[in-house]
Amino acid sequence: MIRKLLKSTAIVSSMTLVSRLLGLVRDIVLARLFGADAGMDAFFVAFKIPNFMRRLFAEGAFSQAFVPVIAEYREQRTHEEVRALAGRVAGTLLGILTVITIICVLASPVVITIFAPGFLLAHGEEQFVLAADLLRFTFPYLLFVSLVAFAAGILNTYGRFAAASFVPVWLNVVLIGAAILVAPTLDQPEMALAGGVFVAGVLQVLFLLPSLKRIGLLTRPRWGARDAGVRRIMKLMLPGILGSSVAQINLLFDTLIASFLVVGSVSWLYYADRLVEFPLGVFVIALSTVILPSLSRSHANGSEDEFSHTLDWSLRLVLLIGIPSAVGLFMLSKPMLATLFNYGDFVAHDVSMAGLSLMAYAFGLPAFMFVKVLAPAFYSRKDPRTPVRIAIIALITNMVLNIAFVVPMVKLGVEGPHAGLALATSLAAWVNAGLLYRALVRRNIYRPAQGWLRLLAQAALAGIVLAVLLALAVPALTDWLTWSAGQRIAQLLLWVLAGVAAYFIVLRLSGLRLVAVWRQGRL
Repeated sequence: MIRKLLKSTAIVSSMTLVSRLLGLVRDIVLARLFGADAGMDAFFVAFKIPNFMRRLFAEGAFSQAFVPVIAEYREQRTHEEVRALAGRVAGTLLGILTVITIICVLASPVVITIFAPGFLLAHGEEQFVLAADLLRFTFPYLLFVSLVAFAAGILNTYGRFAAASFVPVWLNVVLIGAAILVAPTLDQPEMALAGGVFVAGVLQVLFLLPSLKRIGLLTRPRWGARDAGVRRIMKLMLPGILGSSVAQINLLFDTLIASFLVVGSVSWLYYADRLVEFPLGVFVIALSTVILPSLSRSHANGSEDEFSHTLDWSLRLVLLIGIPSAVGLFMLSKPMLATLFNYGDFVAHDVSMAGLSLMAYAFGLPAFMFVKVLAPAFYSRKDPRTPVRIAIIALITNMVLNIAFVVPMVKLGVEGPHAGLALATSLAAWVNAGLLYRALVRRNIYRPAQGWLRLLAQAALAGIVLAVLLALAVPALTDWLTWSAGQRIAQLLLWVLAGVAAYFIVLRLSGLRLVAVWRQGRL
């Protein structure tokens, strides 16, 4: 089982890596051509709203509810029953989201007022109107990407991970093309990006249709709100909307407050978040995508030992990847931002400000990773209530900390109050991960295998060595800002490779057999 999961994770990770690399190229292009001004703040908000709802509904609550049910149908029902369920879920999803999309497009100024009131109250009408206009093009992306999540859930359940993992590539390709080819021809260049989001959504849906056809599950959508299977999915979804996506709610709450801060705050948080999403997406989201169907099957078959073993293996991998990722992002935050984005309209001040938020997000990166693995353990057991209760606690924690950090910084005139938002999100993520872990252990759902204390000590030692190396050896930011792009890239690669080598050498010298952990989940 573990070897099969390993192979599937490698497939998803490789496809996701392609997407993330193109995503970096996309963000480099946006930073160089547009910088971090009022127009880009407006675009990022208009883009974040459907992306927030995408992660909330499509990749969050819907996937967590849909995959266990479709997996159960595949194990216990005929292919025709699976096909019928797929058609009814597609039709119901399409019908509901079409209505939501029409309402939000027509009422885009109201939506912007809810999610970014500072645009109107603190920065004037022009930025507010632009954000509302952009949202009319970006919001339909929710409809398209939800259909993508539906198709991906089916394909993942049937072990077809490659196509669904490749889908995000289209968004990056289209946005890069829109920024380079279309934006310069428009009076309001950000409109080209918003139109690109719409086009990318259509392409993503079309790309997955042949894969569904090959497994015999490309069927005509039918309204099926009264179908038993659809009702089960909807019942599981409703509480899961909050439980599976607390991190996204926290990020949007950050955006709401950031809209009141100085111009550029939304963009600085965006670019920092994008770098945090790189290690999160390449490995951990791929891992959580793969283990959800596996955990669902283990629970459906009554294999509780296999369930716990799969979870234990996943958490060990997350720990070993999360520590160097967090330390590396923290220590190399500003050099990374300078190397990737400090060209054209993205100036040195933007590097410093985005660097503050990246350091704060890096502190919470391991927690974000643990949540991505721990939450599916509940949803695979059709228990969304527990993560919902925990998510509410984490969400309240984030809101309280946002106010506690940002208000004093603004009053005292401290530079970079947006970084307080990122730090609050990180601390809330640790609360979320800790409570999820405690609930699994207390209920005897997860039984940690032997060797965890030793593994923690080994990973902590390697992380400390990595931090010391980067702190003592990496040149100052002033040097990075004077170097050419080639020099920056060479230096960044040097220190990333040196850090990775140091981390894993220390692990090996401390006696950790990494191959054994990777292949079998045992030390």
